[in-house]
Amino acid sequence: MAREFSTVGVVGLGTMGAGIVEVFARNGIDVVAVEISEPALERGRVTLTGSTDRAVAKGKLAAADRDALHERVHFAVGLDALHSVDLVIEAVPEHLDLKQRIFAELDRVCRPETILATNTSSLSVTEISVATTRPNQVIGIHFFNPAPVMKLVEVVRTVVTAPEVVADVEALCARLGKVDVTINDRAGFIANALLFGYLNHAVGMFESHYATREDIDAAMKLGCGLPMGPLALMDLIGLDTAYEILDTMYRRGGRDRRHAPVPLLKQMVTAGLLGRKSGRGFYTYERPGSPVVVPDEATPLASEVTLADGARAITKVGVVGSGTMATGIIEVFAKAGYEVVSVTRGAEKSAKVCEAVKTSLNKGVVRGKLAEADRDAALGRISWSAALDHLADVDLVVEAVVEELSVKKALFASLDEICKPGVVLATTTSSLPVIDVAMATHRPADVVGLHFFNPAPIMPLVEVVRTIRTSPETTATARAVCAALGKTAVVCGDRSGFIVNALLFPYLNDAVKMLEASYSTADDIDHAMKLGCGYPMGPFDLLDVVGLDVSLAIQRELYLELREPGFAPAPLLEHLVTAGYLGRKTRRGFRDHSHR
Repeated sequence: MAREFSTVGVVGLGTMGAGIVEVFARNGIDVVAVEISEPALERGRVTLTGSTDRAVAKGKLAAADRDALHERVHFAVGLDALHSVDLVIEAVPEHLDLKQRIFAELDRVCRPETILATNTSSLSVTEISVATTRPNQVIGIHFFNPAPVMKLVEVVRTVVTAPEVVADVEALCARLGKVDVTINDRAGFIANALLFGYLNHAVGMFESHYATREDIDAAMKLGCGLPMGPLALMDLIGLDTAYEILDTMYRRGGRDRRHAPVPLLKQMVTAGLLGRKSGRGFYTYERPGSPVVVPDEATPLASEVTLADGARAITKVGVVGSGTMATGIIEVFAKAGYEVVSVTRGAEKSAKVCEAVKTSLNKGVVRGKLAEADRDAALGRISWSAALDHLADVDLVVEAVVEELSVKKALFASLDEICKPGVVLATTTSSLPVIDVAMATHRPADVVGLHFFNPAPIMPLVEVVRTIRTSPETTATARAVCAALGKTAVVCGDRSGFIVNALLFPYLNDAVKMLEASYSTADDIDHAMKLGCGYPMGPFDLLDVVGLDVSLAIQRELYLELREPGFAPAPLLEHLVTAGYLGRKTRRGFRDHSHR
């Protein structure tokens, strides 16, 4: 039988601590909430009151339940008030010496059987535990912010944590309505170890002026369905907190350069630009603590790209290719009112593409998202061809053929001969260098990357990739076309992976390495990222959907270009691909899909 926790102590009543107090009190457990001084205690009380009042206003908590919740909380200054509790959770700032001092004092104050827990997100639970005479009763209970809302709790056991302590805490998490993942004491645990490498990489991308803060954040929200962009998330977490976590993970986690804080981060912290809490971080906020972003000197003007900006008039578009991507792009342009010439290798492929476009448009009609007249008009704008010569009078060509450089270069050399001057030539490559394709022509200034996401009719993002030879007029034209399609364009340089894949795939690769090291299971890692970070899919779900072979190819491209040891493809990923386990398409990847 798991032990019954009737009284719990919480040390530190910042945002996290106050949230943890609320979680326990909501679930009928008495809480002793402790701070270092009366003013700090009062701030904690205000935080708790504000949170519960908001819950009542939103209809998520009855007024009577809120009052009962507050009745269960006893506020006190000093650790001596915790002498009779069953469990203490420490939620003070991420400084090892501070936590060790508190644990040494808790060891003295609390009853011998009391469990001592830390809410640390990155420090060593083991190093904290040795400040006590009872390291076997010390455990990590890592809640996520905001604690009352987030379902995930990471339960972190050290090599000496007693098994019954782990079992008791797991049972407690279930009583609180939380999903727990139990793991060993390693830098960053699951969620932060995977999240902060990605966040740090995004800061590096911004630091190098590869893309704007708005474009980096829009790319990850629209391209991956994430609840927040990485830079906005850094502002929410606090840049000082993020720096401490990264620095700790770098020093404790084998000095992986993925976790070495980007220099800009330290500079911003030193300058007091800490994110939302200071009113200024990557973005500027209405006031300290406000979530409302206000324009600043870096905010782009919200003007549409027009012909005055150098954008060329586009009325007729050629699409080359016969795969899913080409089919989706044809539909997108036709629905937006463009005349479209579809070119494939042979009449048979053209017939297939035509059928696929018709099927997709008909689905739109059935679902009530497209009028029959609009479907018919869209189909009427498309002409089907098996000859590149039919692209002689188009204004824009979008290439969506196989991801092989030699094939693309040969195609662009042909387009160079066939197309009239001033035509924008675009490639939908997701991983190959656009400049290599551009240099197969005599007009590299007119070549740009237009990376649509699959399925193109639904996904709102397009990465506009400019090479060092792409003219400003070509970039402006690409952006204007995206706007006319109702898509959000993000502009970036011609680097492997562009924005989305460059940030997404190293994170997926890190997850594979974590599984490979037997640190956690695929299910627990997926739970951690979905419930702890709000991701729409866990990394292993996503890898199986994308295809392990596709993922490996992209990761290899990133590694070849950046030569960063942390980007080397995980051996487990390579072995699964060699074994033919490619994900859902082969019914076996990280999971067995044969019965699904």
